[in-house]
Parts: sequence; C-alpha cells; structure tokens
Amino acid sequence: MIHEGTVDAAVFKEFLKRLMVGATKAVFVVVDGHSIHKAKLVRQYVDSLDGALKLSYLPPYSPHLNPDEQVWAHVTRQVSKQFVQDKDGMKKLALGALRRIQKLPAMVKSFF
Repeated sequence: MIHEGTVDAAVFKEFLKRLMVGATKAVFVVVDGHSIHKAKLVRQYVDSLDGALKLSYLPPYSPHLNPDEQVWAHVTRQVSKQFVQDKDGMKKLALGALRRIQKLPAMVKSFF
C-alpha cells in the first residue's frame, strides 16, 4: 500500500484491512508504540475481528528489534547509490528495492 501524506489511525486501519483480505489464519503484526497503532479506531477494528488479527507492540526505544527499521535501512542504502531527480524517481527506486526484497525470502527472514 502506497500512501502519500500523513499517516493517521484511519490510514493504518485501512492498511490492516488490506492485510486481512484473503487471510485464512490469524495475522500477526509487529508495531512500535506510535500513537496511531494504539488509537481507539484501530483497537476497535482489531477487536471486531475476534482474534483474527493480533498486534504485538515492541518495547519503547527499540529500533534494533523493529523489522521495518531494518527494511528501510536496506532500501535507503540501495536508493542512496542512485541519482534521483524528482519525487517520482525516488518512489520508483524505493518500490524497486522493496520488490527485490519480496523475492528474497532469506533476506526477509534476516530482518527478524
């Protein structure tokens, strides 16, 4: 899911809804302590799924435990090696790096 602009609880809820499409087993999402992850709107949505979606919260100040931080560090290293002229170029390079990661299960596992 690509979203331009500020991410708030409604956007995060939409992201979670998209994760649940076609899910046949429980989905576990690891999140940090950001307020949107704990917002009432998000809690209500998660609760409405009766255990089909579980959010696990990282301890405060633990970026080393957050797989997202590892992914973005990798993407940043890849993109920073390229010449970027505009926002669309940056977006294209970042998406390319993310898609390459998707095709490398061992790399994905290494982030956890």
